[in-house]
Amino acid sequence: MLHTIILGIVQGLCEFLPVSSSGHLALFQYFFGFVNENLVAFDLLLHVPTVLVIVIFFWHDVIRILAEWFGGWFSKRKLPGWIYGWAVIIATLMTGAGLPLKKLVDEFSASPFYVGCGLIFTAMVMLIVPLISRRKKNISLIKTAFIVGIAQGIAVLPGVSRSGMTIAAGLLMGLSIAEAFKFSFLISVPAVLGASLLEALKMWKSGEAVFLPEGYVWAVIAAFVFGFAALGAMRKIILAGKWGYFGVYCLTVGVTAIVLTL
Repeated sequence: MLHTIILGIVQGLCEFLPVSSSGHLALFQYFFGFVNENLVAFDLLLHVPTVLVIVIFFWHDVIRILAEWFGGWFSKRKLPGWIYGWAVIIATLMTGAGLPLKKLVDEFSASPFYVGCGLIFTAMVMLIVPLISRRKKNISLIKTAFIVGIAQGIAVLPGVSRSGMTIAAGLLMGLSIAEAFKFSFLISVPAVLGASLLEALKMWKSGEAVFLPEGYVWAVIAAFVFGFAALGAMRKIILAGKWGYFGVYCLTVGVTAIVLTL
């Protein structure tokens, strides 16, 4: 039961911090001896509280964007939410670029070595991008959505941070840190829900047994509580321009994971 709760805490913290929740879950499951267990249903369940955290954290933006996007179909006056809504949709569609990587994801998830490589790649992105990104004026959010969506698709690989990749892509396209942060997490909601639905349908069609370890309810609660705290902390750290610390952390964990497999 303790291991289950720890996995919930890991999901909550790492889903929002740019350190790869999938990579950390894979490492924890490997070193806790869960590799041979069917934890697909449990992994899907842990995404429910983290998506809920995002919706609650950005509830004002979510309501405004939805209202202005739907209103745009019936009014000639196009409010900002109309463009923002389409940007989220485009980024979600571009995330599909990561679907061909599905076989690699299954293979890499079972190997601490590949997860470590993914973490090192994440570290390089977070350490280099802030140094080369430049703020541009009048940047097109639609064009940005294409690039950020592709970055989110690449982040399906274990060890590659979704938030790290998307925020970095936003910065490279000229978004401010605050704008890149918000856009990164808003586009994660449809992407995570869509991916979870596809995985659930696949599991249902294959007739796989649903395995939920003891204490899964507490794991879900832990994922929500720690996730909410992590998202708030993440916002302060990112806005302060100190996300290089996450790069150092990912580099350390990635190298350690590789060394332990040698």
